[in-house]
Amino acid sequence: MCGIIGCVGRGDETLDTLVHGLSKLEYRGYDSAGVALSSDHVEICKNSGKIDDLREALSDRTLSGSVGIGHTRWSTHGPPTDANAHPHQDCHGDVAVVHNGIIENYQSLRDELVAAGHTFTSDTDTEVVPHLIEDALEAGSDPEDAVREAISRLEGSYAVAAVVAGCDAVFAARNDSPLVLGLAEDATFLASDVPAFRDFTDQVVYLADGEFARLDADGWTVTDSDGSVVEKDVDTVEWDPEETGKSGYEHYMLKEIHEQPRALRQCLRGRVDELSGTVDIGDLGDLSPTGVQFVACGTSYHAALHGAQLFREAGIPSQAFLASEYATATPPIGDALVVGVTQSGETADTLSALRAARRRGARTLAVTNVVGSTAARECDHALYIRAGPEIGVAATKTFASQLAALNLLALGTSSTGDARQVISALRDLPGHVQEILDESAAQEIAEIYQDADAYFFIGRGYHEPVALEGALKMKEITYKHAEGFAAGELKHGPLALVTENTPVFAIVTGDDERARKTVGNVKEVEARDAPVVAITDGQSDVSRYADHVLELPETHPRAAAVLANIHLQLVSYHTAALLGRNIDKPRNLAKSVTVE
Repeated sequence: MCGIIGCVGRGDETLDTLVHGLSKLEYRGYDSAGVALSSDHVEICKNSGKIDDLREALSDRTLSGSVGIGHTRWSTHGPPTDANAHPHQDCHGDVAVVHNGIIENYQSLRDELVAAGHTFTSDTDTEVVPHLIEDALEAGSDPEDAVREAISRLEGSYAVAAVVAGCDAVFAARNDSPLVLGLAEDATFLASDVPAFRDFTDQVVYLADGEFARLDADGWTVTDSDGSVVEKDVDTVEWDPEETGKSGYEHYMLKEIHEQPRALRQCLRGRVDELSGTVDIGDLGDLSPTGVQFVACGTSYHAALHGAQLFREAGIPSQAFLASEYATATPPIGDALVVGVTQSGETADTLSALRAARRRGARTLAVTNVVGSTAARECDHALYIRAGPEIGVAATKTFASQLAALNLLALGTSSTGDARQVISALRDLPGHVQEILDESAAQEIAEIYQDADAYFFIGRGYHEPVALEGALKMKEITYKHAEGFAAGELKHGPLALVTENTPVFAIVTGDDERARKTVGNVKEVEARDAPVVAITDGQSDVSRYADHVLELPETHPRAAAVLANIHLQLVSYHTAALLGRNIDKPRNLAKSVTVE
């Protein structure tokens, strides 16, 4: 991991184009950066740290070349040092390679290469690739065949891009790690994600596993592992480059929190009919699931927990699994529909789980934000959440859109007695979210509790996944300890951690049995002098026992979960801002986790 850029056809602007592309990939998370330009020789510049550090290093260098590659690295093998930064080269400096993923057989390859006289200068798995290319070149292969031969020796996940001295081309291949081509009139681009070149073109080609691309002055070709030309569809990116800017907001995360009304409208548009009380997701066909298994990671797993509850309430057996556990110990599938929830469509653990399910003969559905992603292509069906590009590492608008999309999926494939009420609540969601964004007291709450020892989040039913997500957001961007619990579990151990300096955020809506029991849990917290922040619609009496209240408009419980989450996103954001954290690029985290 984590970001790759390559380009051909930009002439003297190649270097600036590479650095610009890397800056557009910063959101993916990284700890070092570098570029390589190729002409009759290969020149590289790389270092640990940020892209601004790379720019400073380049200001003292003159790199020349008409083709190039660049990389932002998120450390897997070896710490974030200058030596471990990409690109990596062979012994003679004639080859440069960048790589996302993990080469599982790198140690045996490295041992073989060292025994043959090669010298390594880094701790990375990636460095075996340029040395393999070097061997093939010395054996008489031309550059393209040499790269192919090297790729054929690799086991594991990879997106690889390489340049070779004396050859004005960029070569690339992928397996379980994304790569996309960008096609402009006067240039061709390669990247791990579209934003890297979106300022130059909206025409894209998504590479599939096992495919090999060559970019040169004549354009581009894609071939399979045998060298046969593959005819590829050219897609048009629908979103505007300006959507990936901050639009005047201090951070991408805050911008994306405020984009949630629009994202929800896009998710719902053309899919709900309030008059008839129906949902139209007809492009998925007749799924008619008799059982549903969700697989997901992180924030998407919390959305999957919500989705599983929706189907269970419709009388359809459903479970949510952490994808990393599902992939390594596949549970019984039977005739279940397996739904992979993945914002990027490239999450390695989720893809592995979906592939395990397919090997067992299950039907698969991807709930994703990215058209053309691996999950969307490999699954039998795809339901797009339509949230638009999300740059902040901590997911916000994609979580809200996942919840909305999963409600549509449940309504469109099963029956429930209150479908009209749910649909009406979904249609009201964008307006209700805007109301919270305009009126939330989250910033005041953050100012009061920014120095807390820890933060607890509790909820029942639909609100339990939101409690888990609220804690995750707090951990991700504030670096403070936070935990989410089913409210009833607080007294079964975690209550021992409650003090006067551990605020408890309690989500309580309605006045049914779940609400009354959660109010009881709040009383337990209050009795131990912990401050309570209630996120509530005012139907229960929880406000009597709370130190602070974050208000919600009355709505259906399904929609209330989305609304409660907005408040918690804002609390985490403002707490992180007060603490001076790097909100858009939290330490140690990556946006698209493409390794297992």
